[in-house]
Amino acid sequence: MSSTSTRKSKKPQMRKTLFILGTTLAILSCSKEKVDLIVINSNTYTVNKNFEQTAAFAVKDGIFIAIGANEEITGKYQATEIIDAKKQTIVPGLIDAHCHFYRMGLQQQKVSLEGTTSYDEVLQRIVAFQKEKNTSFITGRGWDQNDWAVQEFPTKDKLDALFPTIPVAISRVDGHALLVNQAALDFAGISANTVVPGGEIILADGKMTGVLIDAAMDFIKLPDPSQKEAIQGLLDAQKISFSYGLTTVDDAGLDRNTIELIDSLQQTGVLKMRIYAMVSGDKQAQIEYYIRKGKIKTNHLNVRSFKIYGDGALGSRGAAMRSSYTDRENHFGALIYSPERYREIAKQIAASDYQMNTHAIGDSANTWMLKTYKEVLKNAKNRRWRIEHAQIISEEDFNYFDNILPSVQPTHATSDMYWAGERIGAKRMKGAYAFKDLLNKYGKIALGTDFPVEQVNPFLTFYAATVRKDLNNYPEKGFQMENVLTREETLKGMTIWAAFSNFEEDEKGSIEIGKFADFVILNQDILKISDDKLPKTRVVSTFLNGEKVY
Repeated sequence: MSSTSTRKSKKPQMRKTLFILGTTLAILSCSKEKVDLIVINSNTYTVNKNFEQTAAFAVKDGIFIAIGANEEITGKYQATEIIDAKKQTIVPGLIDAHCHFYRMGLQQQKVSLEGTTSYDEVLQRIVAFQKEKNTSFITGRGWDQNDWAVQEFPTKDKLDALFPTIPVAISRVDGHALLVNQAALDFAGISANTVVPGGEIILADGKMTGVLIDAAMDFIKLPDPSQKEAIQGLLDAQKISFSYGLTTVDDAGLDRNTIELIDSLQQTGVLKMRIYAMVSGDKQAQIEYYIRKGKIKTNHLNVRSFKIYGDGALGSRGAAMRSSYTDRENHFGALIYSPERYREIAKQIAASDYQMNTHAIGDSANTWMLKTYKEVLKNAKNRRWRIEHAQIISEEDFNYFDNILPSVQPTHATSDMYWAGERIGAKRMKGAYAFKDLLNKYGKIALGTDFPVEQVNPFLTFYAATVRKDLNNYPEKGFQMENVLTREETLKGMTIWAAFSNFEEDEKGSIEIGKFADFVILNQDILKISDDKLPKTRVVSTFLNGEKVY
């Protein structure tokens, strides 16, 4: 009886204890701040000032609001969604500091010639494309004669035979050379005697080959995409970019209509990608319009810069050189505009709040633009004017980069390394693709891909910058390794330094309290894995504003 009595007397006490415990837990739970997302058990590189790592963070209203240890975050916050990262690596949302986002999207609706190994393969793809699409004007992009057994520009003869009445215009991978057939030439009214300042019509025995360089391409008026095609192009580009962990892209050269379309799609939420839109400076009226309008800034769109073309590309020998090409006597490439015109543009932009970002490949183009920048800026600080590509720099010109920001694309080095030396010679190669030298001068470097000239994949950028080899481990000791970047420098160049180049370092580029919750979960630790594994890195998930977009 005593035993039974004891059990009965304990039951009310147990109920009371459980009630108190439950009430306490409820109170503690209610005392936690409610957030939208908590991530725990991660290997997160914050890319903050001290390049610290963390395990957990909390997101509310699209912003990082807390960063710390697992217990710290879970003890203070409760979330609608909790992600257990299971030790996977997380980095800030990646930024491509120089690409052609819109152009890449449109390319999805044209014949793709990337990776072709011969002119015959180019022709085969065009024939197959036309059989499927049956267009009235065939366009495409991506061929590169340097990847062919015969490394010479193609001619239009076979195109003329295949398409005697339908115009064909296919762009070289860098966008600085165009191959067209006779139907396209006739439509444009071009002849062998047409004068082209800032460009070239390639002739053979006095006859047009069909290859047009730089300004000569402007004679070919390609059909404008419909609004439906333009919107689809932007959405296609967004889908591809998110799959590679890109949350911000710097689109290098957009016209007003495209910028306004992007803004309208972003305002409605259809287009979520953050875009740093460089206004194309090829039209004076467009420069004047945006300077009058002033900077445009939303959480998804930033318009405060002009993209200017200084010269053409090295692959098509359009890059402006101080002395003739080693493999083509008395050929120097060319500036796109006169030196006076560059000075006029620079003075106009310098008098505004806008940034000037100039494409400069050859040593002559870089010399001229750097001197022009210095002249008009008069040592003004924090203007962050950029040289896009900064590909071949004369030794004495590196000092200009103490106040001029270099924006480079590491995969250009590993794409060009097979033939660049023959094109410009050993002496000039010392100042070519010199990423570390540029970083040391300015203190920061912005990294991009120039896609669709190169592949979108930012992990190929990471590999090219830190290993400087191709995917076949060539060259064995790396290409010009004195200019290799460390992994930490490279990640900064793809995040916080790229954000800085856009005047956006206070809102993105690192995982810090108060910044946009843009981050990427990776399948491996790119700061620690072996070199050969870097190109195999894959994105597990991409988050923008704390929302999973891939």
